[in-house]
Amino acid sequence: MPTKKPNRTNEILDKIFKDAEMKYSLQEFQDIQIEKVLYIFEKDKGRYYLKCLKREKDIFVHDENKNKSQPEEIIRQLWIYKLNKIYKYPMDRIAVEYPVWFGSKVEKRATDIVVFYKNKDDAWIVGEVKKPDRKDGLKQLKAYFHAEGAPVGFWSNGQSHIFLFRPWPKEITALSDIPHEWEKPEDVMKKKTKIDELEVMFRSGESPLLKDILTDLEDIVLARRGVDVFEEAFKLIFAKLYDEWAAKNQRPDRSVEFRVKPGESHEDLHKRITELFHNAIEKWPGIFGRDEREIKIQGSALWTTISHLQNTLLFASELSVVDEAFEFLINKVYKGEKGQYFTPRHVIKMCVRMLDPKPAEKIIDPAAGSGGFLILAMFHVWEKLKEKVDQVRYASESLYGIDFDEKAQKVAKAIMLIAGDGSSNIFRLNSLEPWTWKGEAGFEAFGRMRARYEDEKKDEENKEEMKDFKFDIVMTNPPFAGDIDEREVLRFYDVARKNNKLVNKIGRHILFLERCLHFLKPGGRMAIVLPQGVLNTSSMKYIREYLFDKAQVLAVIGLHGNTFRPHAGVKTSVLFLKKWDGNEEIPKDYPIFMAVSKKGGKDNSGDYIYKKDASGNFVHDVRGRKVLDHDLDEVADEFIKFSKTEKLDF
Repeated sequence: MPTKKPNRTNEILDKIFKDAEMKYSLQEFQDIQIEKVLYIFEKDKGRYYLKCLKREKDIFVHDENKNKSQPEEIIRQLWIYKLNKIYKYPMDRIAVEYPVWFGSKVEKRATDIVVFYKNKDDAWIVGEVKKPDRKDGLKQLKAYFHAEGAPVGFWSNGQSHIFLFRPWPKEITALSDIPHEWEKPEDVMKKKTKIDELEVMFRSGESPLLKDILTDLEDIVLARRGVDVFEEAFKLIFAKLYDEWAAKNQRPDRSVEFRVKPGESHEDLHKRITELFHNAIEKWPGIFGRDEREIKIQGSALWTTISHLQNTLLFASELSVVDEAFEFLINKVYKGEKGQYFTPRHVIKMCVRMLDPKPAEKIIDPAAGSGGFLILAMFHVWEKLKEKVDQVRYASESLYGIDFDEKAQKVAKAIMLIAGDGSSNIFRLNSLEPWTWKGEAGFEAFGRMRARYEDEKKDEENKEEMKDFKFDIVMTNPPFAGDIDEREVLRFYDVARKNNKLVNKIGRHILFLERCLHFLKPGGRMAIVLPQGVLNTSSMKYIREYLFDKAQVLAVIGLHGNTFRPHAGVKTSVLFLKKWDGNEEIPKDYPIFMAVSKKGGKDNSGDYIYKKDASGNFVHDVRGRKVLDHDLDEVADEFIKFSKTEKLDF
C-alpha cells in the first residue's frame, strides 16, 4: 500500500498568496482550519496538487519551479467545503465545472460551482470564483443567471463576495448571505437586522465596501436609468446615514429600516425610503434644496439599489467610512476633470500628523473638495478631546472649507454637518475672488475670522477686500489646471507681478499659494500640494523668492509618481510653510526637512496596493480595513523627530 504523502497545505498556501499583487485572498476563510480541510501534496518534483473535495481527483495548484499557481482552485475548494459543512448542502447536490449553454447551444462554458435543487436536475445556486476582479465576476455571474435560470448566485475571490437572488423575472436583489439548505432566499431577507449586526459584520470584514457596491450598482442598474448617479446615490446614502443614526439613538430595538422587505410593493418601498431621506434632511439641514427632495430612482431599480446598500455600515466607529464613501462618489463624477485630483487619504494623514493641529486652532481648506483635509484634521484633534460635546463644538466652530464646485461642497458640508451635529462652516465661494463674497452664505462667518488692524484705514480696506485672515492652519490641494488671465483678479495678487509688471496670465495654483498665505495669521502654518515644477524650474524662481520672503519652509515632500493615478501622473510635492510673524529677522540659512516617497500605495494603473503578511493574507487594521502599503507614515515620523531636534514651536 503506497505511503500517503505529507500534507503541505500551509506551506504552499504561503507561497501562492504571498504576492502583494494577488487579487485572491483567504480573508473570508479565517474561521476555517484550512490545513485540516485541504490536502495539498507534492505529486511531481516541485509540482503540487490538491485532492478535490467533490471529484476525488488530483488538481494542480502550484509549480514552484515556474512560479505558477491556481489560487482560484483553492477558493473553489473552500467554497465547496462551506456549502457542504456550513450551509449543509449534501455533496450529491454540488457539482463543479458544470456545463452551461448560452444562446442556441452556440457556446458552452462551465460554471465553477453549482448547487442543485433536491431533484438534482435544476440549478439552485451558481457560483463564480475564476474571475478575481469584482466587476468581471459580477458580469459572469449575471450571464449564468440568464443562461441557467438559477435563482441564487454568488461570486467570491476569497477577499470579498456578492450574494444575489433573482426571483425570475423580477429584479436582482442582493442577499446578506446564501440560504442554508433548509432556507429560501425570502427567509434570509425576512430576518430583522439590528445596527449591532451591521457593526459586527463591519469589524469582521464581512461588510461590503461602499465603493464595491456602487460599482456593482452602476453595472446592474444606475447607468441605464438616465439619472444623475451622484445625486441619487448621495440621497440614498444620506437616508441610510439617518437610518443608522436612528437605530442607535431612537429605536428601542435598534433595528434598521433601510432594507427591502419580501412582499413589499415598489411604491411602498419608495415611500418608506423617501421618509427616511426627509427625516435626514430635517436632522441635517442645509444640503438639499426644496427642488432636491425627490428620490428619482424608483421601481425595480430602487429595489435592487436598496438591497445592495442595506448590509454595509456607514457610521462605523467614526466618520471615516462616510468620508471614504463620499470621496469615491466625487471621484466617479470628475475623474480628474478641471485638474481636480482629490487627495488620497494617506497623503492627507501625513500632512495632518506633520502640522499636528491643536484643539484651540482654527483650520481652513480654501479648495476643500470633498473635505478630506478637514475631516482627517478633525479626527486628529478628536483624539485629544475625549468628551463628545467638545468634539462636536470643535467640528462646528473650528473647521472652515471653501469650494466653488457644488457637488464637492455638498459632500464636504454633509460630513461636517453630521460631525458638528447640524452646524458647519463649509461654503460655496470663490477663494481667489473674495470681493465677490458679499451677500453670499459664508460672508458673515469669514468676517469673524478676518484679521484686524490698529490702523483704521488698513482695517477698513481689509474689511472690504476680505484679504487677510487669522487662521492657524491651512491645508489644501488646489486645482492645477487652468491659467487665470482676468486683470481684476491678477491685480489682487503680488505673485501676478514679475519685474514690477502685471503678467498676462498665471497658473491658478500659484494664486492659491499666495491666497493661502493671506488666510494665515502671522506664525500660522500650511501644507499645500503643488506640481514639482513650482519648486525646481527656473521660470518659477521669482515665486520661490516670494515664498522665502513670506514664510519659513519647514519641509518639502516629493510624492510618488503614482499618487494621483489613474487621474493623472503629474509629479507633485507637498510644501510645508510657517508664515513669518513680521517681527523676527529672516535667517539666510536654516535646515529644511526633505523626503521623497518611494512607496506611494498605488500601482501604475492607480489601483491601491495593500500590505500582506508572511502568509500572503491582507493585513487589516482594528476596524477590519485593509492596510495600504505606503511609506508616508514613516516620512511623518521622521519629520516629527526633526521638528523636536530643531525645536519647531508647534
